This record gives sequence, structure tokens and C-alpha cells, in this order.
Amino acid sequence: MKEDDVLSLNQDAAVRVAASDKAMKAVSETLTSEQLLQHILTSLEDDKAEDVVKVDLRGKSEMADYMVIASGRSSRQVASISEKLVDRLKQEHGRQCKVEGKDAGDWVLIDTGDVIVHVFRPEVREFYQLEKMWLSPSEQAAARV
Repeated sequence: MKEDDVLSLNQDAAVRVAASDKAMKAVSETLTSEQLLQHILTSLEDDKAEDVVKVDLRGKSEMADYMVIASGRSSRQVASISEKLVDRLKQEHGRQCKVEGKDAGDWVLIDTGDVIVHVFRPEVREFYQLEKMWLSPSEQAAARV
């Protein structure tokens, strides 16, 4: 194979990847933050996440519209819940997510853009108490899903 042939194959592949990325971005942009939140809550429920809380951040923070906090019973379940959520959002909605902490499995943060998801082991969640940081006591009870 000549060098020119290799370059043209690489250019063709690059064009296909760019078109695919553009299509994926268009799909992910069609979801509203409320629709994305609902898909996230469904995924967490399907994977048996416990004590799920949603926090409405609109008007409180510019980082996202919603935050979801959930627990898994073990490090393995926390990692699994997180991995499946990221895979579903990518496969079903073309949503690329940033993930931190999956390897340790104590606290996984998933940034989906409009919704920030925290999945904790119960002991770690109790230590950090994110709900208390973002919700008043009366809001905490109402935020449980």
C-alpha cells in the first residue's frame, strides 16, 4: 500500500468519525434536562440504587440543572450502577459523560452536562452529607424519589 492510499483511508475514517460525533451530539442536544433526569432516575431504579434523591439546582448553581444522589450497597454495586448509567446514556442518547472515582467505588461522580450524578457507598454518603449542603430539612424529605 502506498503512502497516499494510507492517507486517503485515514481521511475517510476521520470524516466518518466526525459525522458520527456530529450525529451523536445532535441526538444528545435534543434531550431536555428534565428528560435526561428521567432517564437517569430510571437507570438508577433498574440497577437497584438505594435512597435516590434529586436536587433542583436551577437558580442555585450554574453548573447543572439537577443533581442526583444515590447509594449502592457495596463498592462493586456503586461501580456497576455508574458504569451502566454511563453506557445507557451513551448508547441510547449519544451522551458523553465525564466520570470520576469509578475505580475506587466509594463515590462516583458522573457529569452528564445538565445533571450531575453522585453514587456513594452508604458510609461515604453519610460522611459527606451532600443533601444537607443543597437542601433545607423540609426539602430533603420531598426530594426522595
